[in-house]
Amino acid sequence: QVQLVESGGGLVQVGGSLRLSCVASGNIFRILVMGWYRQAPGKQRELVATITSNPSKNYADSVKGRFTISRDNAKNTVYLQMNSLKPEDTAVYYCNAGSVRGVVGAYWGQGTQVTVSS
Repeated sequence: QVQLVESGGGLVQVGGSLRLSCVASGNIFRILVMGWYRQAPGKQRELVATITSNPSKNYADSVKGRFTISRDNAKNTVYLQMNSLKPEDTAVYYCNAGSVRGVVGAYWGQGTQVTVSS
């Protein structure tokens, strides 16, 4: 099993920044890909960004140039730096981890709320 714990969400004004963190524990040797997904009220959960152990990064078009995903393997932590935040970025952000590239991982965190006020 792998446990994921997110932190760093909150309320921020339009144009502001936040950094989310996700710490992984447990059988982390299984983890190849980590990422962030988000779910806004009334919408489906969507990919935000992923990062592999290489690291190879992938971003949703809606966040390219504004968000940066990174990982610290020594700390078993993945980060999401979010800049130039928009109201449409408001959502619950979930950390995800898995052992296969190209598919959603099996492990999820509990989520952290990000609210961007205009």
